[in-house]
Amino acid sequence: MVTGLRERTARAVVAEVVDPEMPMLTLADLGVVRAVDETADGVTVTLTPTYSGCPAVEVMQADVRAALTAAGYRDVQVRTVFSPAWSTDWISDAGRRKLAEAGIAPPGPAPRAAAGPVPLTLAPPSSQVRCPRCGSPATEEFSRFGPTPCTALRRCPECREPFEHMKEI
Repeated sequence: MVTGLRERTARAVVAEVVDPEMPMLTLADLGVVRAVDETADGVTVTLTPTYSGCPAVEVMQADVRAALTAAGYRDVQVRTVFSPAWSTDWISDAGRRKLAEAGIAPPGPAPRAAAGPVPLTLAPPSSQVRCPRCGSPATEEFSRFGPTPCTALRRCPECREPFEHMKEI
């Protein structure tokens, strides 16, 4: 680690930056932090947003810069890369637990595409999503899109509660 005003590694600082759209998660929980490269001259952080049009990318970059600057890093670069594309499989176990604790059903395993052309379908993917409140597997989707593009809105007939589900990507 580089000496000076810095008491923590750049990776430890970045690991605490909160996601602007899902504040119960850090960027590390969400799996969007791809690399933190620290040198004697500064630090470069590489982020992969949840999707290419993510409106929170600029806020994530600014929050990472601010956290590192406050921790004593002077030369901070934040890069955004889109390949490989982010997947909900990158969400940490702690992140999945935090989602459930916040009443958001965490995603299941991301679908695996076969080699070749991508099939087009207008129907939503079928999946069984357990209610994060009562655990019932008999839930239903009533809107493919929730407050963020990564979530869908569902309801549980058992406990009669609506909830968000983070879609598998």
